[in-house]
Amino acid sequence: MAAQDEFLEYAQVFGKHWYGTPRKWLDEARRAGRDLVLEIDVQGARQVKEKLPQSVAIFIVPPSREILEQRLRARGQDSDEAIARRLERARQEMASSADYDFLVVNDDLERAGNEVRSIVIAARSRRADNEERLRKILETFGGS
Repeated sequence: MAAQDEFLEYAQVFGKHWYGTPRKWLDEARRAGRDLVLEIDVQGARQVKEKLPQSVAIFIVPPSREILEQRLRARGQDSDEAIARRLERARQEMASSADYDFLVVNDDLERAGNEVRSIVIAARSRRADNEERLRKILETFGGS
């Protein structure tokens, strides 16, 4: 699939598994007039921004390293080695936060969710994305 350019983005994560977003998901969302929200790592986000500069990138961070470690341990799914690897990866990815359009600190789930929704709503209102709609409205006023 990668050789046929069927992925919007793809990357190898933790040196083990390959993950990707099929391009058809974006095409389907566009046809349906929906937003496509991707939960991807910094490698994937970089690829999406290169292909779709108008896309909106939101960097979601935990309030601290300690809280991230507590959350990972509370899940009870990873070994100490896996948790250490995830924490190191998080540290490395924090350096990429400057490449994102927005930052949301996930210290309160409800507030963080509201911030993400607000960003999506604001992005839908960008003038550049509403040129055709505005043109039609201006026509009703006798202008173009």
